[in-house]
Amino acid sequence: MTEASGIREERRDTAALLGGDDPWDIVIIGGGITGAGILREAAREGYRALLVEQRDFAWGTSSRSSKMVHGGLRYLASGDYRLTRDAVQERERMMNEAPGLVDNLYYIMPHFNRQFPGPGLFGLLLRVYDFLAQRRTRRFFPGESVLRWVPGLRREGLRGGTRFSDAVTDDARLVLRILQEATNAGGRAVNYVRAETVTPPSDGGEGSVTVHDELADRGYELRARHIVHATGAWTDRLRSQLGGDQRIRPLRGSHLVFPFWKLPVSVSLSLIHPRDHRPMFVYPWEGVTVVGTTDLDHDQDLQKEAVLSRAEMEYLLEAVHDAFPDAHLGETDLISTWSGVRPVVSDSGGRKKKPSKEKREHVIWNDQGVISVAGGKLTTFRLIALEVLDHVRTDNGIRRELDEQVFSPASAMARPNALTAWQWQRLCGHYGSRVEEVLEAGPLMPIGHTDTLLAELVWSCRNERIGHLDDLLLRRTRLGLLLPEGGAPWLEVLREYCQTPLGWDDARWQQECTRYRELWRASYHLPPESGA
Repeated sequence: MTEASGIREERRDTAALLGGDDPWDIVIIGGGITGAGILREAAREGYRALLVEQRDFAWGTSSRSSKMVHGGLRYLASGDYRLTRDAVQERERMMNEAPGLVDNLYYIMPHFNRQFPGPGLFGLLLRVYDFLAQRRTRRFFPGESVLRWVPGLRREGLRGGTRFSDAVTDDARLVLRILQEATNAGGRAVNYVRAETVTPPSDGGEGSVTVHDELADRGYELRARHIVHATGAWTDRLRSQLGGDQRIRPLRGSHLVFPFWKLPVSVSLSLIHPRDHRPMFVYPWEGVTVVGTTDLDHDQDLQKEAVLSRAEMEYLLEAVHDAFPDAHLGETDLISTWSGVRPVVSDSGGRKKKPSKEKREHVIWNDQGVISVAGGKLTTFRLIALEVLDHVRTDNGIRRELDEQVFSPASAMARPNALTAWQWQRLCGHYGSRVEEVLEAGPLMPIGHTDTLLAELVWSCRNERIGHLDDLLLRRTRLGLLLPEGGAPWLEVLREYCQTPLGWDDARWQQECTRYRELWRASYHLPPESGA
C-alpha cells in the first residue's frame, strides 16, 4: 500500500488549491505559530493567501514549546521594556478572548538563603510587570507559608516565595485555532506540502514556489505576488538559495512529564538549577506535571524528531531532586518526554555566547523580494505577523486596527448538561465557532484521565487534515504526551470511531499504529542509554 492510498476529499481539495491557474497574492511557507499568524492577518486584510507546511501543522517548535504565554520577566530584567510590554498586553488579550485555550497560571518563585534574586529585587521587577498588565497579582509569602502553594518543596534555607501571574496554553491547538480563524476569513492552509525552490518576484510582477505534495507524491508550481518564509529552525535552508547569510542557531529545549499524583503542583514553580543557575519550571499542564526546560545547541538533523538526551534527563531530574528531596522521582516514573528546537537568531556569529544568553527577538529579512522571519515569542505572534505584512503590503492591502480581536467568539449556545463548566470552557477555547460540530461528532466520553473527549478525535479526523496517526495523538490532541505508552492501549477504542472518518482501510490503520508506536518509543519516551 502506498502512502497516497485512501486519499480523502481534503487531499483532492489540496490538489485543487495547488493546481489552480490564478496566482496567489501571498504564499506563506511554514505552518507553525508565525506562519499561521501571518495567514490569519493576510486573510483578514483581503489577500488571497495560501500557507504550505512540509510536515504537519505545528510539527516543529510550535507543538514542543513549554506551553507558556508570558510577558518574559527575563526581558524586563535585561531592560527590554518594549518587548515585555507588548508580550504582556498580548497575553492579556488572549486570556480575555480565548479562555479555555489560554488561561491564567500562578507562578511561585521560592527564595532561599544566598540565592539570587532575593524577594526585594524580584518584587520590584514584578511591580513593573503588574503595571504593564494593569492588574496586580504579586504577593510575597514569608517563610514556610509558601508551602501551602507548593507542598513538598525543600525547607532547608527557605525564606519564602513570591507569587505572580502569567498564562499557559496548548501550543499546537493554539496554532490550529489561528488557522481556523484564518480559514474563516478566506485563507487556505495545506499540510504535507514541501516547498522546494523559490523564485523571487520580479519588480511589480510574480514569483513562484515549487512544492511537492508528500502524501499524493505530486509536484506543483505556485505563482505568487508575494512570498513569505516562516519556517523557524529551517530558515537558513531556504534563505541560502537566495544568497542570505546563515543566522539561525537551533537550540533544543527538553521536558519531562510526570503523573500529577507523583509531583502534585497547582502553580508553576520557578526554579534556579543548582548546577548552572539557569531558570527552569515545574508546572501543571493538562492534568500532568511538566519539568523543563534545557537549553543547548541542537546538532541533529532538523528533518528528524528532536529527542531528549540522557544527559538532559539527568539534568532535569537533578533540579527536581534538589527542589523536592522527598519525592524520590526517577526515569521509571515518567509518562513521556518531549523536545523542541528553538529558532534563535544569533547575533554572535556562531556559538560565542552561551545558549541562554542569546536574545529571543524576531528578525525579518528581505532577500531579493522574498520576506523571511524567524525568532520571536509564541505570545507575540500577532504583532510579528502585522510587522511582516508591513513589508509586503501593497495598495490593495488595508491595514486593520491593531486592537482588532484575535479570536472570534465561540458559540452562544448554553453549556450541555453532560459537561462541567471547565469542560465547556475548554471546548469553546479550543474550537471556537465550530464547537457545536464537535459536540455532535461523537460520544462526550473523556479518554483516560484527560479532559480530551472522544468526540474531539472524531471531529478532528473529519475536519483537520490528518495525514498520520501521530497528527491526531500528538498535535490535534495531546494524548500521546498525557497517557501511558502514548495512549497505545486506547488504539482499539479509537479504531472503532476514527478509522472510517479517516478513510483508512484495515491495512492502513495497522500500518499507522505500528508507525506511531515506533515513533513514540524513539522520540517521546526514555532517551537512549548513552548520548549527550
